[in-house]
Amino acid sequence: MPRFDANLDYLFLEQDGLPARIAAAAKAGFKGVEMLRPYATPAAELGAALAAAGVEAVLINSPTDPEKGTMGHAALPGAEAIFEAEIIQALDYAATIGAGRIHALSGRADPASAQARDTLIANLRRAAPEAQRRGVTLLIEPLNGHDQPGYFLNRAEQGAEIVEAVGHPAVRLQFDCYHTQVQQGDVLRRLQGVLDLVGHIQIAGPPARVSPDQGEVNYPWLLAEIDVLGYDGWIGFEYRCPEGTSAGLAWAVPYGIRAS
Repeated sequence: MPRFDANLDYLFLEQDGLPARIAAAAKAGFKGVEMLRPYATPAAELGAALAAAGVEAVLINSPTDPEKGTMGHAALPGAEAIFEAEIIQALDYAATIGAGRIHALSGRADPASAQARDTLIANLRRAAPEAQRRGVTLLIEPLNGHDQPGYFLNRAEQGAEIVEAVGHPAVRLQFDCYHTQVQQGDVLRRLQGVLDLVGHIQIAGPPARVSPDQGEVNYPWLLAEIDVLGYDGWIGFEYRCPEGTSAGLAWAVPYGIRAS
């Protein structure tokens, strides 16, 4: 049975603020949560909410500013100092809330750029020992070009190649089934090809990024196949619920999630 966590930037938006969303996720049966942009909430406050709910902080993103259109700096030549500051901020925040994974956002660059690739590898190599010392895994995630045009990482195999080139156990691949289906298709075969490098999985129903019982992917079948592969990590629910979170979780009741 997969271990599911709730992405609090997509689910439980009926609740005002991350601490209230954490409590709602726990009530729905989630043992873990992930957060894209938690930094506006004081880490001590968030850590207390997690402890009170008995919920694990599975994943946070490195800092970014979506209003300015930034999507990280890990692959941007000349922005090494910015990346280092972002990772230190994320590691400090993760230490307070007990998060074990940080998605290190690559930024917008030509996916064919050798300079961007080399910058990403070098940045991750420098950051990995400190992350390991703190018990944190750094993740990189390919994002589809429709939702995130111009993002450097956009294919599962590209991400896997970079993880292998970094060659450090504290750097792993974040495999998002939704992004992979939109960008490339053939989700299971691609996951099989990179599974040894995967440190986290996320799901959503493509093409609209809604609940997994909608769209192009047969998730009950796919989740059963992921079980067969022996993956024992977390699977994040990262999808929109235009009908409300309760309705958007109904598909997961057979997996132990409570929709209401």
